[in-house]
Amino acid sequence: MVTIDKIEIGNRNPLVLFAGPCVVESRELILRTAEAVRAAAEKYRTPVLFKSSYKKANRTSGGSFTGIGDDEALKILAEVKREFGLPIVTDIHTEAEAAVAAEVADVLQIPAFLCRQTELLHAAGRTGRGVNIKKGQFLAPEDMKHAAAKVEETGNCRVLLCERGTTFGYHNLVVDMRSLKIMSDLGYPVVLDATHSVQLPSAGKETAGQPQFIFPLARAGAAVGIAALFVEVHPNPAQALSDAASQLQLDLLDELLRQVTEIDKMVKQF
Repeated sequence: MVTIDKIEIGNRNPLVLFAGPCVVESRELILRTAEAVRAAAEKYRTPVLFKSSYKKANRTSGGSFTGIGDDEALKILAEVKREFGLPIVTDIHTEAEAAVAAEVADVLQIPAFLCRQTELLHAAGRTGRGVNIKKGQFLAPEDMKHAAAKVEETGNCRVLLCERGTTFGYHNLVVDMRSLKIMSDLGYPVVLDATHSVQLPSAGKETAGQPQFIFPLARAGAAVGIAALFVEVHPNPAQALSDAASQLQLDLLDELLRQVTEIDKMVKQF
């Protein structure tokens, strides 16, 4: 089990929600979304962390949106933390970013493509923050023990492992539900990213997606017994500046939470 700002994240604990827009696009968008995310979580008594990347480094095209500026984005995330009382999850991509992001974030997220980067994992671990490691699309779930061990080498055992789909031929991902159990058996809380898992990677200049599968995947993950559900949400996904094809429509979050929390209660019997 990992504790983040009094929220206990464990495979046998009540489901925790990670939710927010893919990237910080503007102060208005982030505050509006944070308010809605908190309201939905409170309705279903679900502990929640607010997730949004302060910058995006892994983009299909060199011309894709990467952020509004690091300082401004982190300032907005700090405001969310202060005004709504929500712990913050954000991505880092280099060792230098770890200490900077840790000034605001409660959980540093390691992108899937970078999950084997030793120096990055060490830098994240040294901050003492929680570290959510996304499983590479190219990795077997049991191989994530090595990524987790790199963080723990720094003395930081606050490690989460996140499933976000495995490469299945070209331009496609598949979620093997067995991976959730395999990673859980490694001894770490498991997070299911139900939105990146529906991506169709590198389909042209932008990543495409199949958001109609977000609900089924989230329900299936809850049935396996995940510790946390990761969902990127946006008031108008079609207009999102990143991952427009795979984010969940914000007003659908309430119904998604209703369904997955009911399944979670039944599976964990609390």
